[in-house]
Amino acid sequence: MTGVEPDWLLWARNIQATAQTGLAFTKDPYDRERYEALRALAAQMLAARTDGSAEHFGALFASDAGYATPKIDVRGAVFDGQGRILMVREVMDHNRWTLPGGWADVSQTTAESAVREVLEETGFTARAVKLVAVWDHARQGHFPPSLYSIIKHFYLCELTGGAAQTSLETSEIGFFAEDAIPEDLSLGRVQRHQIGRMFAHWRDRALPTEFD
Repeated sequence: MTGVEPDWLLWARNIQATAQTGLAFTKDPYDRERYEALRALAAQMLAARTDGSAEHFGALFASDAGYATPKIDVRGAVFDGQGRILMVREVMDHNRWTLPGGWADVSQTTAESAVREVLEETGFTARAVKLVAVWDHARQGHFPPSLYSIIKHFYLCELTGGAAQTSLETSEIGFFAEDAIPEDLSLGRVQRHQIGRMFAHWRDRALPTEFD
């Protein structure tokens, strides 16, 4: 088991990735049938362990094409003049608290994506000043586990302007001191120890970028 992820999820994800990459490159019709069978097997494994159906997972897998790669999540650690970190309540996760962020966008750098997410989710403008960490979702203890392989980029950001404004994704915005981080965190998006590392890098920008 990796982090909090069960072995069966890791196996199903790897089988799907193998099938997707194989389908992207094979020119042999018999190999294509084998890779499609592998993709169906991965869907059946997930259906057997979750509330979803094999048809549902099969359709999700079929929507991805090309060489299988991880998805990229970005998070902005924005601090105000009092040394408090900016956090938002995530509507899609029962209004639990997280650092502003989301999926990286095509044609944007991960830093640009982090700054964009901060603006969209909070109304504040910011400038990315340091890549704090590049962490694997599965190895960091995030819960619930993800169907996809995810790499998370955390950026230290300076607040440059704007004003608090909620969005379709966020229901509340706040700045929090290190000893006052909310208890109800969106653990699929951010972990308490990760927030602690954001404060450490805010205090000492000479710390090296962290990775696992």
